[in-house]
Amino acid sequence: MKQAELEKLVSELVKIPNETEWVEFKLNNSNPEEIGKDISALSNGAALHEKDRAYIIFGIDNKTHAIVGTTFKPRMAKKGGEELESWLSHLLEPRVNFLIFEFEYQTKPVVIFEICATVDRPVSFSGEAYIRVGSYTKLLKNYSEKERRIWNNPRHRSFEGEVASLRISADKVLTLLDYPSYFELTKQPLPNSRDVILEKLTQDKLIEKEQSSFYSIKNLGALLFAKNLQEFETLRNNTVRVIEYVGEDRTQTIREQEGKMGYAPSFQRLIDYINSKLPSNEMIQDALRVEKKIYPEIAIRELVANALIHQDFLEHGNGPMIEIFKNRLEITNKGVPLISTDRFIDSAPQARNEKTASFMRRVGICEQRGSGIDKVVGSIEVYQLPAPDFAVADKSTKAVLYAPRKLTKMGKRDKIRACYQHCCIKYVANDFMDNASLRKRFNIKDSNYPAASKIIRDTIESFLIKPRDTGPKHSRKFAKYSPFWA
Repeated sequence: MKQAELEKLVSELVKIPNETEWVEFKLNNSNPEEIGKDISALSNGAALHEKDRAYIIFGIDNKTHAIVGTTFKPRMAKKGGEELESWLSHLLEPRVNFLIFEFEYQTKPVVIFEICATVDRPVSFSGEAYIRVGSYTKLLKNYSEKERRIWNNPRHRSFEGEVASLRISADKVLTLLDYPSYFELTKQPLPNSRDVILEKLTQDKLIEKEQSSFYSIKNLGALLFAKNLQEFETLRNNTVRVIEYVGEDRTQTIREQEGKMGYAPSFQRLIDYINSKLPSNEMIQDALRVEKKIYPEIAIRELVANALIHQDFLEHGNGPMIEIFKNRLEITNKGVPLISTDRFIDSAPQARNEKTASFMRRVGICEQRGSGIDKVVGSIEVYQLPAPDFAVADKSTKAVLYAPRKLTKMGKRDKIRACYQHCCIKYVANDFMDNASLRKRFNIKDSNYPAASKIIRDTIESFLIKPRDTGPKHSRKFAKYSPFWA
């Protein structure tokens, strides 16, 4: 928050007659354990009162609410040799977001801890959950009714529904958001009236009307339509990076490009930029020599869209990353997928960020529910590329597209993965894989059907596919197969 916004926040909060379950005033009490308990209590209290944020304000007399200043400097404070902010974060479960602001108000030093309301369960500190009762911090377990209400709160907010910028003017909203792109992507005419623009953004839950003609920009609105994500403190790590390397490893970087804008208006530019950095193959088409990128664009579009939509915003770390190597393209997002990578093709997706996914489907950025990965694998087969790889490591999900490679240069794992994915694609299309379809997938000559049979046998032994009771008995050449889960 800017200085003017912080001053406005203080002036509003000191008007509250008494401390509440979501606001606490302090002078210089900087005991780390007490601050941790207060963060737990205030986050839980904000949820009870359906508030997006809770606050601890240092430098305010808790009886008169007079602004007297504080000597507490949290950025310099440590606990056991560790910075206070980091120490507090490690002991909070779940890791509720909080921001610390140090500034001067009316020439007096003031510190604000701005704490997000808990989403789906009570926040505990060092193994215990707390709540504010009057001006005291108490154990939540002694107040079972309050604890039950937190667990059963019908207004639990997702990350998308939390506030990225709180209590700002209407003009500031239009300064921070690329609202013309919103109307262009949703195929609506751009209104002449500022109030109508704000109403439309509110209807799509990108912003929310507050008291006194102020607005709050939701995380959803900022993620999709921010002119610059760096303007939002809680979203600065969610920008998309594209890194281009010289060879097949990360030792030499050609360039690194970081996006700043919201995902919706910048998506096509991102895809175009990635394509511009990819190598091409020359081919003859209609008697003309044309260039063709080595990876199908539909595969890149879907995998990048998935990285944006399915990232876990509550995990620490950087946002989606696209890495371009000489022999592959890697697309990584933070967060473990909600379904097994082996079931990406057939399972209905479970979107961690359903509002983001819904909006991006609505404006045509990604495919309809459940068809994206099918199109990725299908397009890779048309290009006769090695099968894409999906892996989970270090609380992140990675999709890898590989450059063209002859069958003789593929490893056993590559062949098994391609066979399994081909079997899945056939099954979801109400068909079955057989030796002939796999030969076509790998461009194997019909006379060399034993090579396809060996790949099938290896995939069966990996428990990824199984034979069907169809076709002539004892004939591997004409046998049909389905995925292990069918």
